[in-house]
Amino acid sequence: MAAEASKRGPDGGANDLLNVSCVQHFSTGDGPGIRTTVFLKGCNLHCPWCHNPENISPLPQTLVYPQADKRVSYGRRRSVDDVAAEVLEDLEFYGLNDGTPAAQRGGLTLSGGEPLLQSAVAAVLVRTLEARGVPAVIDTAGCVRWQYFEPFLGHVQAFYFDYKTGDEQRCRELLGGDLSLIRDNLTRLLAAGEPVRVRIPLIPGVNTDIAAIEQICAQLTAAGAGSVDLLPFHRLGSGKYAALGIDYAYKNTPPPGADVIDAARKKYEQYFDCRVE
Repeated sequence: MAAEASKRGPDGGANDLLNVSCVQHFSTGDGPGIRTTVFLKGCNLHCPWCHNPENISPLPQTLVYPQADKRVSYGRRRSVDDVAAEVLEDLEFYGLNDGTPAAQRGGLTLSGGEPLLQSAVAAVLVRTLEARGVPAVIDTAGCVRWQYFEPFLGHVQAFYFDYKTGDEQRCRELLGGDLSLIRDNLTRLLAAGEPVRVRIPLIPGVNTDIAAIEQICAQLTAAGAGSVDLLPFHRLGSGKYAALGIDYAYKNTPPPGADVIDAARKKYEQYFDCRVE
């Protein structure tokens, strides 16, 4: 799946429209400052713990919540100008003209799904907003060809780069990804001097034991990473699976305990600037 998707054109099959899942205003967890997060639909991975399952398929979907008598639809083709106009509605909240340091300003976050599957059109959005002084964060799993990154180089506030496992077989079989491709992209981004924060979801049974952490640390050190963010697993997206009518593989998996999180933090701190979100 990942290999097939990575061979498609960097616009993900839409030459002039973005496949938008939804837009979240006043977000404070998708980058510095107050942000407008545009979630793009479609992902070439299938992480079984994903808390945004409505963004995996590129097709429109409706989540049905019978108890609340509510239906929520995701997935609509929108023009760059249309999306940019919505992002600019929040312009006054981004801290662009109040002396806030550039690295701490709010702005646009492109998330998903995998936003880089729509690279060509997404880059037009990023540059359109950049011209208005609005910076962008790209939230990516990095499992795409390098050409998908190229339109953004030198034009983003940061790349938030997910790194889920250091085990090639687990990456391939559990996630549907190509670890060598992910590692190469991370290495190239860092070598190019791009601002990168590596984000590691702490998933019980996948990457929280010391051996798995050491493996990831060795790979991130070789890639040139200097910082990591740890994101403890949670089940806040479980209701979405039920609303989609699909089984949630991690519905009975408890979040990592404080002792597990603390042990992981201490290990990562031996190599990197580390924070727990």
